[in-house]
Amino acid sequence: MSKIAVVPGSFDPITVGHLDIIKRASKVFEQVKVVVMNNSSKQPLFNVEERMALIAEVTKSIPNVEVDSYGGLLIDYAMEVEANAIVRGLRAVSDFEYEMQITSMNRFLNENIETLFMVSNNQYSFLSSSIVKEVAKYGGNITGLVPEAVEKALKQKY
Repeated sequence: MSKIAVVPGSFDPITVGHLDIIKRASKVFEQVKVVVMNNSSKQPLFNVEERMALIAEVTKSIPNVEVDSYGGLLIDYAMEVEANAIVRGLRAVSDFEYEMQITSMNRFLNENIETLFMVSNNQYSFLSSSIVKEVAKYGGNITGLVPEAVEKALKQKY
């Protein structure tokens, strides 16, 4: 059986924290599918195609990573691609409660797909796409918070 993991997110935009989780997952699983999910509660800066292109650019050196998008339930996507696991990054204790609710629902919908949590490196524990966008919007320094291609794309947007 192939070991396939799904790393979901809105990735608007992908940060070095996201990239860290993706790289670490790629060492554990044979195949990692990074899937851009549509989060109806958020107003994205980048459209789905732009986010996918940025993720593909910054993960091109990781051979077992593929980029995809999906507009439905994450668990349905995981079943479609025959994933064994969903990998989620945790920055702080505050992330855990929300992630636990999602994990419990996914387990209710399909108990055969496990959810694994990876704790972010301490240096990324404060980092979120929202914070990066806010700093970039007002011309702040985001070097080191996002990959270079993403920094360039943010500068073009703002």
